[in-house]
Amino acid sequence: MTHVSYSNIAAQFSERIRVATDEGTPLRLRGGGSKDWYGQALDGEVLDTRAYAGVVSYEPTELVITARCGTPLAEIEALLAQHQQMLAFEPPRHGAASTIGGVVASALSGPRRASAGAVRDFVLGAVLMDGHGEALRFGGQVMKNVAGYDVSRLLAGSFGTLGLILEVSLKVLPLPLREASLRFEMSEIDALRHLNEWAGQPLPISASCWHQGVLTLRLSGAEAAVAAAQRKLGGVPLPDDAAFWTSLRDQTHSHFDGGALWRLSVPAAASAIILRGEQLIEWGGAQRWLKVEASDAEQAAGIRRTVAAAGGHATLFRGGDKSVGVFHPLAPAVAKIHERLKQSFDPAGIFNPGRMY
Repeated sequence: MTHVSYSNIAAQFSERIRVATDEGTPLRLRGGGSKDWYGQALDGEVLDTRAYAGVVSYEPTELVITARCGTPLAEIEALLAQHQQMLAFEPPRHGAASTIGGVVASALSGPRRASAGAVRDFVLGAVLMDGHGEALRFGGQVMKNVAGYDVSRLLAGSFGTLGLILEVSLKVLPLPLREASLRFEMSEIDALRHLNEWAGQPLPISASCWHQGVLTLRLSGAEAAVAAAQRKLGGVPLPDDAAFWTSLRDQTHSHFDGGALWRLSVPAAASAIILRGEQLIEWGGAQRWLKVEASDAEQAAGIRRTVAAAGGHATLFRGGDKSVGVFHPLAPAVAKIHERLKQSFDPAGIFNPGRMY
């Protein structure tokens, strides 16, 4: 069996980053490439992280797993399943090549996010290699901050623009003892009203989806709690419900096929958002997927105005004309914070330039 020296691999990463910084050469940090379509431009020489893989530590009784950035998500999920545990934010897999570094860098969460929390809520610590090729450790017993920020959680959704995530420690949770799903035929308005009413009640709702006149709920928890919720809510039981929620999580559901896909993030209490196109609503109303035939600048501006009026923001998730800007424009004060963080970790601007803004 070949022995892998991870310290040598990290040293190679460090050397390459130092040279890139000295020469001003952009680097494209890349794991399995399963989310290359997400974000703005792909620029720079590829720095492939997949060789830096493997679980560093896993303590099932402590509900913590630490893994190197190139570790396949599938490997981590299989290990957790052996101990009846899970990544509760249900990261979308987007193919077998998905790595844990990409999971954190993209910060995408699946159907359980509204009840369990987002990716950043589960990040306990991280090791980041900055633009000087230095490995910085954040999190653990003593939280190290930059300008008062919890850096390990800031890495969630950073798209590799702050540096190379070498390792990440994540909180894990036990698998639910029981799950069941129910379906109700109802309008979008009624579905949003019911979801907000149920959110204020002690119901074990772990996921929701409204699409084409049908609201689907997933119940997760103890046997008695799920059974009681089923009796209270009624509805029609959904057999083979695992396949349905997996199709949402991994976006193999038919709604995600074709056209341009916008991700609308709004307050869960927001009413129906009237826009041309077809919508699928998740997270109790907080995440709405708008599918349109195409997406030009005028339409993009209209979508963003409408969503902003509802208190949210809109991301051109997939397809369409990226010249309109994939991510919702930042407020000036937030943009200044982004700039200061980028300057702190990547002063030469070599990491994934142009990927976000």
